[in-house]
Amino acid sequence: MQRHISPSNVKNVLVVGVGSIGQRHLRCFLATGRVKAAVCEVHRPLAEQVAAQYGVERVYHDLDEALAGRYDAAVIATPAHLHVSMATRLARAGMHLLIEKPLSTSMEGIGELCGTVRRAGVVAAGAYVLRAHPSLRAMKQAIDERRFGQPLQIVASSGQHFPTYRPAYRDTYYCDRATGGGAIQDALTHLVNAGEWLLGPVCRLLADAEHQVLDGVDVEDTVHLLTRHGGVLGCYSLNQHQAPSETSITVVCDRGTVRLEMHRQRWRWMSQPEEPWHDEPAGEIPRDSLFVTQAQAFLDAVENSAPPLCSLPEAVQTLRVNLAALESLRRQAWQDLPPSLPAKEST
Repeated sequence: MQRHISPSNVKNVLVVGVGSIGQRHLRCFLATGRVKAAVCEVHRPLAEQVAAQYGVERVYHDLDEALAGRYDAAVIATPAHLHVSMATRLARAGMHLLIEKPLSTSMEGIGELCGTVRRAGVVAAGAYVLRAHPSLRAMKQAIDERRFGQPLQIVASSGQHFPTYRPAYRDTYYCDRATGGGAIQDALTHLVNAGEWLLGPVCRLLADAEHQVLDGVDVEDTVHLLTRHGGVLGCYSLNQHQAPSETSITVVCDRGTVRLEMHRQRWRWMSQPEEPWHDEPAGEIPRDSLFVTQAQAFLDAVENSAPPLCSLPEAVQTLRVNLAALESLRRQAWQDLPPSLPAKEST
């Protein structure tokens, strides 16, 4: 629902990169009724087309030009290898940040970004949109309250026919791991971030992945990941070629089991053998609604110091898992992730 906002409270938001996900952010931030938006996009025809489609008055074609403007916040939706350098420059200019997933494709510059964000006193959040899903949020509350006891195991499974839902995948960042492509960095990272939100950080993992089906690329489209979240065992599986579009996350606790079924817009639970599942439906959830909720939460964090849905340290932790998974593939071995320490800042 759009809120009534006085003109004095409208935030000026710069959307950097207006490919498919950038356009979704632009559309959903505008849907809040709380922003006036500008776009920054190096591809001029795309920038002009998007600006005309969404009624955006101010268009930039490089970041230097955009930095000369006056903006309260920026949404960074460029390929992942550009996120950190752009975010650091925007934070230095005093802009709050919503950064698309994955945060980056390496740890390079992460310490400098974290230090800049802290010194500038700006909000920085990762755009892990599953955290906006009402069923996942309700399930997390039940887990946090230990309604079903101590968590013991998480099993997450997801699949989707990528050529149907992302037909341009061959011509985007997806085709190269260096720009954030491949199933681990593109899609599995959402499941992992959700699992870490529910159960705490991954401390150990083993990955297996392969390119199985998708035409025109050679990055992995099928992944299995074994994890440890402290004492909780995890198993994540994902492919980007099956016909059904389905995602489920099951958490087994010592006094019951809870399960998110995103494709059925519900979470459910069972606490006794042979009893039926107890369903907690969320109702119809159009996909844009999650992004509108994410935008509202980000603006609340900017205006009211509310915690963002996914903090910068949480996004850094999931980046560490992405990189450890890729290293596990390379070495064909378990990888240990020591507890995350504050990154060393550049001076």
